[in-house]
Amino acid sequence: MYNSWLADPSSVHASWDAYFRNTAAGAAQAYVPPPSLAGAPKGHVPITALAPFMGGGAVAGGHVSEKVIDDHLAVQAIIRSYQARGHFVAELDPLGIMYADLHSHYKDRKGKPHEVVVRQYMLGKTIRGHHIAKLDPLGINSADLDDKPPPELLYNHYAFANWQNESARIKKEHELLLHNKLLTKEEDMGRTFKLPATTFIGGKSKSLTLKEILERLEAAYCRHIGVEFMFINSLEQCNWIRQRLESPGVMDMDANSKRLLLARLTRATGFESFLAKKWSSEKRFGLEGAEILIPAMKQIIDKSTDLGVESIVMGMPHRGRLNVLANVCRKPLEQIFTQFAALEAADDGSGDVKYHLGTYIERLNRVTNKNIRLAVVANPSHLEAADPIVQGKTRAEQFYRGDGEGKKVMSILLHGDAAFCGQGVVFETFHLSDLPDYTTHGTIHIVVNNQIGFTTDPRFSRSSPYCTDVARVVNAPIFHVNSDDPEAVMHVCNIAAEWRNTFHKDVVIDIVCYRRNGHNEMDEPMFTQPLMYKTIKNTKPVLDKYGDKLVAENIVTPEEVKDVRDKYDKICEDAYANAGKETHIKYKDWLDSPWSGFFEGKDPLKSSPTGVKEDTLIHIGKRFSSPPPNAAEFVIHKGIERILKARMQMVENREVDWALGEAMAFGSLLKDGIHVRLSGQDVERGTFSHRHHVLHHQTVDKATYRPLSNLYPDQAPYSVCNSSLSEYGVLGFELGYSMTNPNALVLWEAQFGDFNNTAQCIIDQFISSGQAKWVRQSGLVMLQPHGLEGMGPEHSSARLERFLQMCVDDPDYFPPESEEFAIRQLHDINWIVANCSTPASYFHILRRQIALPFRKPLILMTPKSLLRHPEARSSFDEMTENTEFKRLIPDVGPASQNPSSVKKLLFCSGKVYYDLKKARTDRKLDSDIAICRMEQISPFPYDLVKKECAKYPNAKLCWAQEEHKNQGAWSYVSPRFQTTLSRSRDVSYAGRPVAASPATGSKMMHLKELASLLEESMSL
Repeated sequence: MYNSWLADPSSVHASWDAYFRNTAAGAAQAYVPPPSLAGAPKGHVPITALAPFMGGGAVAGGHVSEKVIDDHLAVQAIIRSYQARGHFVAELDPLGIMYADLHSHYKDRKGKPHEVVVRQYMLGKTIRGHHIAKLDPLGINSADLDDKPPPELLYNHYAFANWQNESARIKKEHELLLHNKLLTKEEDMGRTFKLPATTFIGGKSKSLTLKEILERLEAAYCRHIGVEFMFINSLEQCNWIRQRLESPGVMDMDANSKRLLLARLTRATGFESFLAKKWSSEKRFGLEGAEILIPAMKQIIDKSTDLGVESIVMGMPHRGRLNVLANVCRKPLEQIFTQFAALEAADDGSGDVKYHLGTYIERLNRVTNKNIRLAVVANPSHLEAADPIVQGKTRAEQFYRGDGEGKKVMSILLHGDAAFCGQGVVFETFHLSDLPDYTTHGTIHIVVNNQIGFTTDPRFSRSSPYCTDVARVVNAPIFHVNSDDPEAVMHVCNIAAEWRNTFHKDVVIDIVCYRRNGHNEMDEPMFTQPLMYKTIKNTKPVLDKYGDKLVAENIVTPEEVKDVRDKYDKICEDAYANAGKETHIKYKDWLDSPWSGFFEGKDPLKSSPTGVKEDTLIHIGKRFSSPPPNAAEFVIHKGIERILKARMQMVENREVDWALGEAMAFGSLLKDGIHVRLSGQDVERGTFSHRHHVLHHQTVDKATYRPLSNLYPDQAPYSVCNSSLSEYGVLGFELGYSMTNPNALVLWEAQFGDFNNTAQCIIDQFISSGQAKWVRQSGLVMLQPHGLEGMGPEHSSARLERFLQMCVDDPDYFPPESEEFAIRQLHDINWIVANCSTPASYFHILRRQIALPFRKPLILMTPKSLLRHPEARSSFDEMTENTEFKRLIPDVGPASQNPSSVKKLLFCSGKVYYDLKKARTDRKLDSDIAICRMEQISPFPYDLVKKECAKYPNAKLCWAQEEHKNQGAWSYVSPRFQTTLSRSRDVSYAGRPVAASPATGSKMMHLKELASLLEESMSL
């Protein structure tokens, strides 16, 4: 054993190591009792306490000084500092000096390379000292906008050598010289230190010299990969990342992998070159300067596919989209090239520019030999707007596949650097990542970091060190990587895919790159970034750099590099020739999730009935009105007991209120196998405490009962989801969810209708115009609590006028009357806008969303006071078989009995009907005034309005609304009334005057305005 110890002290147990060391040092006795720190002299500890750590640093007599302990603690501090702060000095900018080029660069200046200078260069981004003052700068900006190295990463921050005792002359030397002197002191650099359990730089070795420790830490954290992960509050996850970054040889790639990487980089570069050659004057938002994105995405897909993923949903801005479609999704090049031709569309709709379109592809992944489904969601110019839509679409696909852990379906989101930190929807989307009803079980985010936002320097466009700092809020690890080191990018992509598969949490890859051509191909970046673009002009493309590297490594020959380029160029030329034969653009080729079989075999102008059997209504009503089956054990709130009893009484009386009508619509669809998902802020209870779809045990946390999930043993699932306090993000999520499967009713409810203001981008760019631009149908329902109740301007109006303004029906065109008049209107409109006044109307219009042979978004103004209004009730007779949604409800009172004597015909919509009805009764005008309710405002019910006006030939016509004159429906219905009547009769307005604010904040003024509205409406 002693001989073994002499050959290798680590080959024996630590106790024998201590014994032999003490013997060799001439200790009084070989055996030393176990250490007792309390009994040691002040400033010393027994040698056995440090035997495994000292690496030959024992002192005769069996004790060591505190200095040795401090040195070991300093090593641990250094290791942790590199792990936590190394990213600040990593070489991330491809426009700066690469580490691999530094030796030759310095050699040109000084005659020979100097390892110490290289290390100092890596550790300190700001180069100081006259010896290397002429070195080129590290690019224009640092990735973290800070050129100062953290002091924890400077060796002299830790006083290993007692350099305070150096002579005054040395002290006055320049900081760099002093630093280099310390780094080269053999007694420091040659000392061996035991590695803590929180590092993997040693591989199988448990100790290294200080020199090896510094070199390996620099290689792991300060070269071309900078990682932020130490903020993660899980030791397991931190160690997982450390192991994949620090283990020796972990970045090694075999020759075949390098050749594949070169081929993919060649295709990415060749595609952009081909487009630039054929369409030099066209905008395409090419990928030049960030071509590594294509191999990166393909590597993530390969790795994820190998780990079991079968479907990937992707969202991205415009930069590089065509390249992603061509070389990641493998969309036929002919279809892409056709988009550059000035051809007419073969499909309905206005279309969109080519770099906004999405696609859907199923193909074989040749690397893993597994089938993969890839979808890229269409996106407008509103950067990051597609983020929540991708997440909703991914969640829906996971739901329908029964993929509760996200093992088969995943999402990838691409971002620009300026948008990632500047767009609030990024934060909103991140905050959905771990919510039970919204998680997609981990998303891989890739930031194409151009280091510039259009023309704005990042130092003026963000306050955070990195553009990716928003991701820290959800403990997502962030990998910054230099785009000009393709192998480092591949390594990071592998880690990201494995992280997502292991922990099912978000991860961010920040590819630091540049835009070779400016914002787009027509842009002149030298106007605002002259220094950056002078550097870019002198920067070789990454393909040339990597090709030269592989040639130098004898992986490929120059001829092979050229051959790969020429082959891809021929593929592009052949596709270009085929594209020239096309005569039309087919937008259906660009659908991101085609609904296979949904439209086949259906009459596009025939809708299924929406009424249901009375037995079904009774069954749903009773189940919805009953306490949990284990009511003796499940304690519900006393207020809920009263609500349930009131509901049961309504069912027995064969009538429904708003909440019961909604529950019957949902329940009857669930019975038919239609999945229903209701989402939004506080939707489980309902903002106005009317819904109560989730009952909570009053004494047991998280114990709940969902009546609508327990209607039938074989019913479809019902999801009711309280969301985060987000409109933009959550509405986008639900839109994406609705796009996946047409046979589901997906609803988003605003807490108050006014709150849709903060989701306007989703409304304008996706819901209103999505079908026209992208042939993308959706049956999403937006529930918008609306109505002036005297609660102030922010709790009154859902801005009905905005939705109506975006409707595409022509106000001057009366469609031909036929049996299919109503459904043809629905087929041709972009969305449906309704303001129902009865629970039966609400019941039918919800069911009609599924009954239609196509899908249209439904914008539904829902009430507040009508939720409990005693007259806002409907009979079962209005909901049973052979009943349907009434676009317009005519007057059925005394006025309708003698229409020729009616003096005034009022048209209205929504809750104002009940105010008008009461005012008419109070004034005893029931025979003089008829009131018609327009339940569906758009598409405008021309045929029914024409019929009602003809029924009352002598009546004055008037539109009454509670909203102000420049708001509400008046500006929409007025010209359509004139078209209906051929301008033969005038239609007057009764309501509030014009105003800038949606409503007054004064209750007294509100009542005064209401009285004036009613007085004007009742005047004959």
